[in-house]
Amino acid sequence: MPTMDNLEVIARLKIRPGQLEGFKTQMAEILRATREKDTHTLRCDWFINEDGTKCEVHELFPDEQGLIEHKMNTMEATVALFRDYAFDHNAAIYGDVSQGFINLVTKRMG
Repeated sequence: MPTMDNLEVIARLKIRPGQLEGFKTQMAEILRATREKDTHTLRCDWFINEDGTKCEVHELFPDEQGLIEHKMNTMEATVALFRDYAFDHNAAIYGDVSQGFINLVTKRMG
């Protein structure tokens, strides 16, 4: 159940032209890894727009460690998703995070 202490991630990405079915298959692989490996993910949902060109992903974690665990567990499948099926990704994280977490994300993105 969501609380004020949880971290919510909302990611938006575009699906490569002609790759909708492959995108769906790869997203299913990410969800499989989430179900099998994650111990702290509270929610992981994805929604594709009507014309199959964009996707929005909603994830919920109890804390930043849950988010880090999820990213580690789904890294291989996510790399394949962006290599073959998706592009133009942006994400927002809602909730309180530590300065160490901000430094980690900033370093990784820099």
